[in-house]
Amino acid sequence: MKIEDIIQKGVKTALTELYDFAPSDNQIQIQNTRKDLEGDLTVVVFPFLRFSKKSPEQTGEDIGKFLLKNIEFVDSFNVIKGFLNLDISKKFWVENLFEAYLNEDFGIANENEESKTVMVEYSSPNTNKPLHLGHIRNNLLGFSISEILKASGNKVIKTNIVNDRGIHICKSMYAWQKWGNGKTPENSGMKGDHLVGQYYVEFDKHYKAEVAELIEKGISKEDAENQAPSILAARALLLKWEAKDEETVTLWKTMNEWVYKGFEVTYKTLGVDFDKIYYESETYLTGKDEVLRGLKEDTFYQKEDGSVWADLTDDKLDQKILLRSDGTSVYMTQDIGTAKMRFEDYSIDKMVYVVGNEQNYHFQVLAMLLDKLGYEWGKGLYHFSYGMVELPSGKMKSREGTVVDADDLVEGMIEVARKVSNELGKLSSLSETEAKETYRMIALGALKYFILKVDPKKNMLFNPEESIDFNGNTGPFIQYTYARIQSVIRKGIDKGITIKKEINIESLSTKEKDLLKRVNLFPATVEEAANNYSPAVIANYCYELVKEYNQFYHDHYILGELNEETRNFRLILSSTVASVIKKGMNLLGIEMPERM
Repeated sequence: MKIEDIIQKGVKTALTELYDFAPSDNQIQIQNTRKDLEGDLTVVVFPFLRFSKKSPEQTGEDIGKFLLKNIEFVDSFNVIKGFLNLDISKKFWVENLFEAYLNEDFGIANENEESKTVMVEYSSPNTNKPLHLGHIRNNLLGFSISEILKASGNKVIKTNIVNDRGIHICKSMYAWQKWGNGKTPENSGMKGDHLVGQYYVEFDKHYKAEVAELIEKGISKEDAENQAPSILAARALLLKWEAKDEETVTLWKTMNEWVYKGFEVTYKTLGVDFDKIYYESETYLTGKDEVLRGLKEDTFYQKEDGSVWADLTDDKLDQKILLRSDGTSVYMTQDIGTAKMRFEDYSIDKMVYVVGNEQNYHFQVLAMLLDKLGYEWGKGLYHFSYGMVELPSGKMKSREGTVVDADDLVEGMIEVARKVSNELGKLSSLSETEAKETYRMIALGALKYFILKVDPKKNMLFNPEESIDFNGNTGPFIQYTYARIQSVIRKGIDKGITIKKEINIESLSTKEKDLLKRVNLFPATVEEAANNYSPAVIANYCYELVKEYNQFYHDHYILGELNEETRNFRLILSSTVASVIKKGMNLLGIEMPERM
């Protein structure tokens, strides 16, 4: 049982017996004691004064004496104004450490019969371009949220929806037909997603030139954008595709397969995966059927041009198009179909969409439309909205070819990791093969940690050089500390020092106790991260744990400690810290090198 839960239960009993008051859980505030004060945990006394009819100091004294008498783990207490500071016994911290050392699942809740089923959608790429830096943040957040939810006892289904149809892919298809000259991934040596993305950029280049030429002829900008030959050709391809024209569908399948193979390579490099992949080409018809049902039931309405709309003005929103006048679908239509299919395929308790904050309105509307269509789970959909990521050079634009491809970024990160590691002489003892693998782990650890340590709701600036630093709040700093601990344990084995599975220690130093308290926080940290869908909570916990360990390591002998019991305790403490670091970083999708 967590010490916070023990104290909470004790305070409840104290308030009942002392003041005939039965508080709710949220009325009892327990927090870590400030470092400049004596104690481990602090109970906020102010909410109880109206029941005790006493001063904050006297109320704190009453409760403190009760806890001291009735809870074996409370060693002493002090009261400062309305704050009751409790000193927790060495016995508790040592027992908690030993439990964490022996329990491989310390801090991790396993799935059981009462587990909720949570589906997490992330990635959601278009098949007209390779994955880029924005997709990297999406994939890393989605994967980490999934792992954290799983670690808090949920059954998690990781899913992806591939935007494999629509005007975007038709633009790439048209450009390839027009200017591709039969290029394929095989004969060009290009990754399939990069090749298709090249023609998306090519389309935009020609389209802009056509629009400019029409404007010069006196046509308005809006009309020019709608009458340019390239956009008319792309729209014609979309209509052919929806009519199942054989030649068009064959080209569509071919180019999409090129992209899928490219995506698979990138996903594997990033270390993310999916349990189920949906394709909009398979869900949009279900969405159209739902929209037409809504039209028939007067939930939606049709304009004179044949387009179908939802009127959400009574809900303080606007009017939303669901089917174009030519009968083709929009993203909203497809998302309605995808949601319906998911809830038919799985018994989902919670659906989480990991999508950037520019889509906040879209998901607000989606939830409302599903509710209007009669699906009770509609309003329960959760949009995990996150901020954009930029490079120091500024914003990225896919159409203009200024996006940083995920593959190129990772390759560049590995090179930076190699360069920095070599300059510092960090991996000089490793073989070439080991060093190469470690460069990869450092590079991806740096990338993932730098992105995930930031509050996901905030926009962020990603600086590759800054992320690969062996000091400070970075992935490599945490990886290096983990490798340092593993090195200590290996050296101990080499010296014939084995860890005894028992702890007998007379006293704890301040640094040892601080480290034990930090280890104790891991289960609650996982729970907090899951409740808030926040990998940043885990990332910053790992950093604080590593900082505490490095202070302990600086001030205490481990293998050089002459007292055998103290040395054994410190080895168990070090081993447990390493285990918790690894578990925490694994929840972020980060691998931990054994040697650095």
